[in-house]
Amino acid sequence: MSHKAEYKKKLVSAKQAVEVVKSGDWVDYGHFACAPTYLEPVLAERTEELSDVKIRACTFPGISVAAQADPTRESFHYNNWHFSGGDRALHDRGLCNYIPLLYHEGPSYYNNCIETDVFIVKVAPMNRSGYFNFGPSNSFSKAIANRAKKVIVEVNSSVPYVYGGYNESIHISDVDCIVESDNKPLISLPAPAITESDNKVAALIMEKIEDGAVIQLGIGAMPNAVGMMIAQSDLKDLGVHTEMLVDSFVDMYLSGRVNNKKKQLNPGKMVFTFGLGSQKLYDFMDHNPCCATYSVDYTNNPARIASNDKMVAINNAVEVDLYGQVCSESSGIRHISGTGGQFDYTFGAYHSKGGNAFICLSSTQTNKKTGKTKSRITPTLSPGSIVTVPRTIVSNIVTEFGVVNLKGKSTWERAELLIGIAHPDHREELIQEAEKMGIWKNNHKKVANA
Repeated sequence: MSHKAEYKKKLVSAKQAVEVVKSGDWVDYGHFACAPTYLEPVLAERTEELSDVKIRACTFPGISVAAQADPTRESFHYNNWHFSGGDRALHDRGLCNYIPLLYHEGPSYYNNCIETDVFIVKVAPMNRSGYFNFGPSNSFSKAIANRAKKVIVEVNSSVPYVYGGYNESIHISDVDCIVESDNKPLISLPAPAITESDNKVAALIMEKIEDGAVIQLGIGAMPNAVGMMIAQSDLKDLGVHTEMLVDSFVDMYLSGRVNNKKKQLNPGKMVFTFGLGSQKLYDFMDHNPCCATYSVDYTNNPARIASNDKMVAINNAVEVDLYGQVCSESSGIRHISGTGGQFDYTFGAYHSKGGNAFICLSSTQTNKKTGKTKSRITPTLSPGSIVTVPRTIVSNIVTEFGVVNLKGKSTWERAELLIGIAHPDHREELIQEAEKMGIWKNNHKKVANA
């Protein structure tokens, strides 16, 4: 049978496609920009007839219609590997649970640990060889598809065709149902608002980046601030090996800062596992030979990260305690995002020859209601906060007041270094707490007024 004939045979309406889902099923969605935003509302229409359908998503664009359609969670029980703003809002209403994930291990969970009944994913139109491309959302889509009993693809002509790498596509022979969607554009993220503190932190990191470095940027304003500074710098021969491709990488490439020539692994290629940003990013990725998307067990494998010399990993944090523990995914028991690849790249970049891993945060946070500031360097993490990067893995911590390296440092040395880059208004209080905790040397009080 020809690919066109097979396509016609498997082409169904949206309503017919979601009828594949049965009560009690585990349903997986495509990740990030390739979540099934066309089919999900149709699935949600079956709320009254379905029960105990468990959904797994990853950074859903917007707010899940199925999760909202059933406040009792008797029909749809919604879960997520990494929260978007919409997922966070659902979590606050008791309608979303987080699934702990060490990102590079994602495919192995499906290979070894968990079952899935239906996989629904947004894809680019089929090519002449019968393949549907996962576009900007490789992640661990292929591993889910391999495990799922039924695979439904939601074809959307707005999905850019992104070259592999590997695991970037699925063949029509492995697809059960094809639905042609409304072809709406993918989610377009606004440029993050960059603060003065973000720029100060970015400037400190820029001093540590050398020609020929390989860059990873995490999610958020601060890593993007670094990317913007790189694009405007005179750095040369930079490479890209990252989990997430964002708009600033396009600027870095077009400005000539990035050419990927000096990379030890995949020279000539910008390597990533997913892209999320504006239409500028999606247009750049489309049929662009300099881009190569791999499944996350490749991009985030710490050994592969380390195989590039001068690997530089730049990621955000919510708070850091005086022991050096980093929380980047929750505020107390309120879940915000996820572990993502922060652990993977912090570990991998440290083991790179000439590499550096930076955990970044502004020194304070301002309460919008009271106007009071709170130190984000804390004696201990807030109750219920999740340790994203253990103190044994952490190396460089950066605030607008400096960069400190915690590797090989005792508890009192860590306390001294971290208090030294805390906001001056909070240093004396932190010293007092460090003394109570038994991790402060009395002859180091001068740090408070440094």
